[in-house]
Amino acid sequence: MDILILATKNCSHRPTLEKGLQDLGVNYQVKYVEDDPDAMEKYQIHNSPNLVVDGNLVFRASPLKSLPSDSELKDYINQSPYAKKQKS
Repeated sequence: MDILILATKNCSHRPTLEKGLQDLGVNYQVKYVEDDPDAMEKYQIHNSPNLVVDGNLVFRASPLKSLPSDSELKDYINQSPYAKKQKS
């Protein structure tokens, strides 16, 4: 399973999202949109942070939306096609 946080380098919410993933014991990568403008275009990133699971954008930050709870993070991860195969 590939989990990716797409964020700006100065995103103050990225560490909180990382902590949530660490608490769940999942491996993830961080990619900064400043270093990869193609990712910004591919996922149409306008705010930060964003969460991509197995190539699918599952959480998109917005000024009016809070970060996902631990429960929501679990749901995002468990809904990935890879996670479903592992349960079968």
